[in-house]
Amino acid sequence: MKKVLLFLLIIPLTLLKSQWVENAPQNPEEFVNPLIGTLSKPSLSNGNTYPAVAVPHGMNLWTPQTGKNGNGWQYTYDADKIRGIKQTHQPSPWMNDYGMFSIMPVTGKMRFNEEERASWFSHKSEVAKPYYYNVYLADHNVTAEITPTERAAQMRLTYPDSNDSWFVVDAFDKGSSITIIPSQNKIVGYSTKYSRGKLVGFKNYFVIYADKPFTKYSTWKDKDFVKDALEITGDHCGAVVGFATKKGEKVNLRIASSFISLEQAELNLQRELSKDSFDETFKKAKLAWNEKLKRVEVAGGTIDQMRTFYSSLYRMLCFPHKMYEINKAGEVVHYSPYSGKTEPGYRFAGTGFWDTFRALYPFLNLVYPSINVEMQKGLINDYKEGGWLPEWSSPSYSNIMIGNNSASVVADAYMKGLRGYDIETLYQALLHGANNEGPEATGRLGIEYYKKLGYVPYDVKINENAARTLEYAYDDFAIAQLGKALGKPESEWGEYYRRSQNFQKVIDPETKLARGRNQDGSFQAPFNPFKWGDAFTEGNSWHYTWSVFQDIEGLAKLMGGRKEFSKKLDQIFELPPIFDDSYYGSTIHEIQEMVNANMGQYAHGNQPAQHIIYLYNYSGEPWKTQYWVRETMNRLYQPTPDGYCGDEDNGQTSAWYIFSALGFYPVTPATDQYVLGAPLFKKATIHLENGKTLEIKADNNSKENRYVNSLQFNGKKYSKNWLSHHELMKGATLKFDMSPQPNKDRGTNEKDFPYSYSKDKK
Repeated sequence: MKKVLLFLLIIPLTLLKSQWVENAPQNPEEFVNPLIGTLSKPSLSNGNTYPAVAVPHGMNLWTPQTGKNGNGWQYTYDADKIRGIKQTHQPSPWMNDYGMFSIMPVTGKMRFNEEERASWFSHKSEVAKPYYYNVYLADHNVTAEITPTERAAQMRLTYPDSNDSWFVVDAFDKGSSITIIPSQNKIVGYSTKYSRGKLVGFKNYFVIYADKPFTKYSTWKDKDFVKDALEITGDHCGAVVGFATKKGEKVNLRIASSFISLEQAELNLQRELSKDSFDETFKKAKLAWNEKLKRVEVAGGTIDQMRTFYSSLYRMLCFPHKMYEINKAGEVVHYSPYSGKTEPGYRFAGTGFWDTFRALYPFLNLVYPSINVEMQKGLINDYKEGGWLPEWSSPSYSNIMIGNNSASVVADAYMKGLRGYDIETLYQALLHGANNEGPEATGRLGIEYYKKLGYVPYDVKINENAARTLEYAYDDFAIAQLGKALGKPESEWGEYYRRSQNFQKVIDPETKLARGRNQDGSFQAPFNPFKWGDAFTEGNSWHYTWSVFQDIEGLAKLMGGRKEFSKKLDQIFELPPIFDDSYYGSTIHEIQEMVNANMGQYAHGNQPAQHIIYLYNYSGEPWKTQYWVRETMNRLYQPTPDGYCGDEDNGQTSAWYIFSALGFYPVTPATDQYVLGAPLFKKATIHLENGKTLEIKADNNSKENRYVNSLQFNGKKYSKNWLSHHELMKGATLKFDMSPQPNKDRGTNEKDFPYSYSKDKK
C-alpha cells in the first residue's frame, strides 16, 4: 500500500508542465494542487486560498495552520512554520473562520503556546491532496497526516524515540471548553469562536480518541497550565496529553465534530469512521473526489492545463459546505444560527452570492444538480428560521457585499430544471427580499429610493449606489423569470420586468458609462470613470457598466448601437491600467491585481468584470471573445502557488475557468442560455446526472488555433453564439473546427446573438 500510495502522490508532479496529455485521466484527483493560490497576502491576492483537505461539500475542512490564531491568512505558501493542523470552515480570509480547533504534535518539553509549539516545515517534505495531507514537522521530528470524511477525520502522527511525546489540542479563544478523559484515551470540548454576524448559541463540539494511553496530561487556560483540572472552561482553553514513543511509532487519532451536541459528534464519528483504519478512510476520501471530478473528463491539453482545470474543479466543490447532520433516527437536522435550536432539514454555509451567482451555481445546475437541490432546501430553512435569504452565509447572515443575488441563485436553479423542493416558499422569499431592507446585508439597502426613482441615489449616503442599482435591476429580472415560469399572474411578474430596465437610469448619456445619479436626476459631478469604489463595489465604472446581464442589447442601444458598443469593449483592453484610489485612501489589492495583469482596465481578479469578455457575442464580433478567453486562461491561471489573479472566492473564479475551458459561459443566469467562447482542450466529456453525455470535440485545437471556424451541434452546422441548457441536458455532441485566424463571417447575424430582454420583449 505504501509504495503504491507514494507513486500516486508523486508521479503527476514529475511530468513536464508542457507535456501533452492525450487521454482523460483515470485519477483526476491526482492532478489537483491544493496549494494553488496560497502565495497570497492582504495587499496582493493570488487566490487567497488554503490547502483544504475535505470531501466534496464536507461539513468540515482541514488545513495546516501557519498563521497566528485568528489570522484569516491561516496558511500562506511563504510561511516556514506550522502551528497546528486545524479544522476550519473558513470561506475566505476576509470572512475569517468559525468553529475552529487545532491539533499539534510536539516532542520534548511540555508546551502549548502557539509560538512555542510551532515547528519549521518545508514544502519539500509536504504532500497536499484534496483527500490527504502529510507534513514533516522538523522541530519535533514528527510526521503528521490527515484524511477526512464529511464530519470526521483520521490523523496519524509518526513520532521519534522519545519519553516526551505529546499532542496539543487548541480550542481557540472567545469561549471554549476542554475535558480530558484518560480512561478512554479521549478528549472532548467545544469552540464558540466566529467572525461574522450574530450567532445564537453557537458551538462546534468535538471529540478526539487516541489509540495510545495518555500517561501525562494537563488542561490549559489562556497562558497557563491548569494541572489539577481535567475539565476547564474559559476564554481560551486546550489540552496537552503525552506518552513515551519508540522511533517510527504511529499514534492514530479519530476525530469528529458537530454543531449540535457532543452526543451528535460521537454519532458522526461512529457513523463515518466506524472501524475503518486510516488507510481505509484515505481510500474512501480519494474515491469521493475521483467520482465527482470524473463527471467532467478533459483530454488533449498540456499537463499544466490539466492541473489547472482539475484544481479549479476541486475548489468549486469545497463550498458551500454542509451544515446539516444525521441524527439517531436517521433524520436530516441542523443547528440554526437564528434560533440556536436543532431544526429539521438541510442547511449549507460558507458562500457569498455576490460572487457565486455568476458561474458557480450555474455549473452546479448543469453538472451537479442534486447537491443544489439540497442547497435550495437549505435556503428555505434560512428563510423560515431567519426571515431572510442570506446573501453572504458565514455561517449566518453577514454584513458584507451588495445586491440581492439570492434571486439569481433561486431563479436559475428552477429555470434550469431543478425540482423536488418548495419553490413557492422560495419565490415568496424573493419577493420579500426585493422590497424590503433586511439585517446584515439581506434584502435591499435603499429600496424605497429604488422603488420611487428607479435607482439608488448617489447623494443619500448609501455607498456603492450605482452598483446596487445595476444589481437590483438584474435581480428583478431573475424574479420576473421565475414568476413567469411558475405561472404567476402577469400583474405580478410584469412589474419586475419593468424594474429590470432600471439599469438605464444610471447609464450616463454623455460618457455612455454607468455613473452615480443624484435624487434630482442630475449625475454625480465631477465624474472619473477610473475611480474605484464610491458609486461602485470593488471596481470602477469601466468594470460595472457591463453588469446588465439581462439586456446587453438594451445597453448597446444606450451606447449608440452595436458598433459603438464593441468599440467601448475594445477600450477596456486598450486603455492603460490607471486608477483613482482616493475613495479607499490606499491601493486595495483588487486594484493592484488589475495593474499587474497588464490587460488594460480589464480586472479579471474581481467578479464584476468576469463576464465582459463574452459580450462581443452580442455585437457580432465573437472572434474577439475567443481571443480574450484564451488569452485570459493562458495569462492569469497557472497550477502554482500564485496561480490565480485575485481572490478565488469560493469557486467563482475557478468556475469561470472551467466553463471557459469547456467553451461556453452563463452570462445571464435565470435564462436557458450559455454564451459561446472557444474550448481549451481537444476533447471534453460531461457525464450528466440524468445519464446523458455532453461531448465537446475540437480535434485541431492548439495553442495557435484559438478561433472557432465552424461548429456542428449533433452533426448539423450551428451558427448561433449561444447554447441551450435544455438541449445540452438531452445529451449532445459539439464539434468545433478551430483555426489560427478568426472567422469574421460566423456569428455576425443578429438572429445568432444571445438573449437580451429588449429582443425577447419584441
